[in-house]
Amino acid sequence: MRAALDLAAKASQQGDVPVGAIVLNSDGEVVGRGFNTREVDNDPMNHAEVVAMREAANANGSWRLDDHTLVVTLEPCTMCAGAAVQARIGRIVLVPLTIKLEPLDHFGMWFETVDCHTDLKLFQGYWQMNVARF
Repeated sequence: MRAALDLAAKASQQGDVPVGAIVLNSDGEVVGRGFNTREVDNDPMNHAEVVAMREAANANGSWRLDDHTLVVTLEPCTMCAGAAVQARIGRIVLVPLTIKLEPLDHFGMWFETVDCHTDLKLFQGYWQMNVARF
């Protein structure tokens, strides 16, 4: 979780929204890292989650990430949530930077209203929490 926060800081240093994301494989190894690079790359698709899932898919040798965990520092937008569904992400852990950025209740409901291809598990909490229980 600390790695996602460090990545968020990189986005901020580059003048972008401070969002960082990592993807863990089933062994708990980081296989994807990303932070917002929309401003630097002039690419509206370069959200932290998308960048991290793209790297994880390359490392995995498959776009299917159903046994992977996405850890992100801000509630994913609709595009990123949709990308997580399409990638078959098995779990999302939200680690807001502050209480002001705590995930909104509608995020979990969004996954209940779309045709999820996976039994998605959604966790939320502060980065100080022990991620081992997830």
